[in-house]
Amino acid sequence: MKDQKDGAQDKNGLLRNVHIFDSTLRDGAQGEGISFSVQDKLHIVRALDELGVAFIEAGNPGSNPKDLEFFEEVKKIELSNSHLVAFGSTRRKDIDASSDQNLRSLLAAGTEYVCIFGKTWDFHVTEILRSTLVENLAMIRDTVAFLVGEGRTVFYDAEHYFDAFRSNPGYAMETLRAAAEGGASALVLCDTNGGTLPDDIQLMTEKVVAEFGIPVGIHCHNDTGMAVASSILAVKGGAVQVQGTMLGFGERTGNANLSTIIANLELKMHIPCIPAGRVADLTPVARRIAEIANINLEGGMPFVGHNAFAHKAGMHIDAVTKNSTAYEHVPPDAVGNERTFLMSEVAGRSMIIEKIRKFDPNIKKDTPLAAQIVARVKELEHEGYQFEGAEGSFELLVRKNMGKYKPFFDLHYYKIIGEQPIDDVTCTAFAQVKIGVEGEMAITAGEGDGPVHALDCALRKGLERFYPGVRQIRLTDFKVRVLDSRSATAAKVRVLIESTDGEEVWTTVGVSSDLIEASWLALVDSFEYKLITDVEKRFRAYL
Repeated sequence: MKDQKDGAQDKNGLLRNVHIFDSTLRDGAQGEGISFSVQDKLHIVRALDELGVAFIEAGNPGSNPKDLEFFEEVKKIELSNSHLVAFGSTRRKDIDASSDQNLRSLLAAGTEYVCIFGKTWDFHVTEILRSTLVENLAMIRDTVAFLVGEGRTVFYDAEHYFDAFRSNPGYAMETLRAAAEGGASALVLCDTNGGTLPDDIQLMTEKVVAEFGIPVGIHCHNDTGMAVASSILAVKGGAVQVQGTMLGFGERTGNANLSTIIANLELKMHIPCIPAGRVADLTPVARRIAEIANINLEGGMPFVGHNAFAHKAGMHIDAVTKNSTAYEHVPPDAVGNERTFLMSEVAGRSMIIEKIRKFDPNIKKDTPLAAQIVARVKELEHEGYQFEGAEGSFELLVRKNMGKYKPFFDLHYYKIIGEQPIDDVTCTAFAQVKIGVEGEMAITAGEGDGPVHALDCALRKGLERFYPGVRQIRLTDFKVRVLDSRSATAAKVRVLIESTDGEEVWTTVGVSSDLIEASWLALVDSFEYKLITDVEKRFRAYL
């Protein structure tokens, strides 16, 4: 990797001032609750390649059989924008690099690029590695030289660099010099403990950039909540490679969030880091990776979160409808996101009008239909509904009042049977549902871990016969709120259900004094929202 500070082209002819090095498959996999199958990893590689990140750290081929299998399978994928990187450590102490099995595994992975981490902190060398400072330097130099001699391009990750520099700056620099002497193509400074503040990151990065004539990178963890800021300041200090994970998940509090860093580099600092025009793919890629990782994308995540461009206060909404720059620092579509107006008692009529205009651009504030919908919203809110977090149900409400809604099925009945199992089994409830679709009846049954799960299974089974698209729906969150605790078990409850089809996420709401009925109302809205949006997509594609 050459110095990209002047906007040089990389091997694919792409103009980049900063190279993005994604470690979702390795560092990200160390996050709590994250477990990637081989197929998951392959899907993420494709998504990152489409976005155009320069390097994808694919894992440690010598660490486990799954990574070995992945490296074999990924060879079958032709990448357009990204380079795969195998990851591993320096040779073990007191042996030849050529005899180290982990290094042999790195070569067997067959990647052109290899990332090696080594000990930089003298404390780690003597107390953790139980080696000498001289031997550690030899381990770094020998490892890099061996891999370079085998035709690999080597990035050297200086583990704990910032702690090391504070402890023993002279030795920290010597470890980098050993890597450079071995032929490393980039020196990556790692804030492994995540405890260094951004201004110190910048100052220490500047020192390394001034000392060495090869590219410098940055790898930050988020233990102070400043990994993104530290990465940005490292770039200001001269770093030309930024490592992190696409959504920031990783060990402990996570890694630098690349979705935030990419957007800031491209849109705020005007520093190319992915191919031209690809920043608009950022939100779809982020959501796809969240789906593969089986996590809920945090709503408040900058740029790509569902609430990143959400407005609630009436004054804000009114201003944004007149000129979006009033309360938006970048246009939502610049990062592939969209503006959202949140329903609430403080939103005002302007917000509701804007939402209605999605279906009829000619609606005005004084249109009778607008007044009708506003009145209906207020009536339902009085009953306990809350549309702020239930955009799916609100869209269905608007369609019903505008005459642009036809139910996809009719409910004839549902039955729930619950039991206390004797054995340790997952199914504790059974549901039977009878529905009609254009005069044709379907009676289906489902079992599940609780009555709502059983209802979901039964309804899904019945609808799949008529609407195969419902197979894509997955419920991702379920919330219950008691609206009047003074009424005890007779109180009304509000149920919010979040669903996804792998591309879009929507939330629906139901309210009743019967928890099952409230859940059913939210569940039906969820399925109907998916079905009606599928119809509209097909119609737009036909046009």
